[in-house]
Amino acid sequence: MGYRGPLPRTAIARYNTCVGALRTSPRWGPLVRRHLTQITYTGRRSGRTFSTPVGYRRAGDVVTIRVMMPDAKSWWRNFTGDGGPLTLELDDTDRTGNAVARRDAKGRVTVTVHLGEGGA
Repeated sequence: MGYRGPLPRTAIARYNTCVGALRTSPRWGPLVRRHLTQITYTGRRSGRTFSTPVGYRRAGDVVTIRVMMPDAKSWWRNFTGDGGPLTLELDDTDRTGNAVARRDAKGRVTVTVHLGEGGA
């Protein structure tokens, strides 16, 4: 049984603030940044710029982001179809790429980013 309701915005904001603080911490930052990055993208409909922390795996110029509780989140929907540009912070550098979101038969969502494509 999956999550079926919207997450309270205050809970999300608190979580994102805590993760952001951990990522920039001199003590914990290097460890946290190996598994968490911040993505920045422009909303397809709103045209507004958004940033959010996400867990990731990287293999060369391909970054894979597994979206936890995808039905409770909307950011990944900006990358359906042909996908779209985004920026990730990797190795203390902003890297741009083209991200494409796919949902599998079990409802899991994976966003695959090819770095150096699609410029954000």
